[in-house]
Amino acid sequence: MAFKLDSGDEQEAGLHEINVTPFIDVMLVLLIIFMVAAPLATVNVPLDLPVSSAQAQPEQQEPVVVSLRADLRVFVDETEVERAALSGALHSALGGDRDARVLLRADKTIPYGELMRLMNTLSEQGYQKVALVTLDQTET
Repeated sequence: MAFKLDSGDEQEAGLHEINVTPFIDVMLVLLIIFMVAAPLATVNVPLDLPVSSAQAQPEQQEPVVVSLRADLRVFVDETEVERAALSGALHSALGGDRDARVLLRADKTIPYGELMRLMNTLSEQGYQKVALVTLDQTET
């Protein structure tokens, strides 16, 4: 903070410095808010995803995520479902829209045949737009 002692014979000069303390306070509050909110915006089914260098596609709506864990349990978003009930869970999550994109996350230790079996199940139920989720190569 700058101030000037009055010597009496000099003319008053205004402050020429900007007080940045309120700006820093606001930025720190926003940082804390984003640090708390960011983990809540992701799906919390723990998986060890494979790595890909492909470019991400833009999303038109909030996607529905089907996760296949290493123990072969299936989740729709964060809710565990049986494979027989997968069609009903997807129908209710997507509102019956079979043209919507379904994101498929699978642990990298899953045998390829199990992944294809789940993709075939989705295809047989009418969900043709299935995208595989991987980690970005720069995140590893």
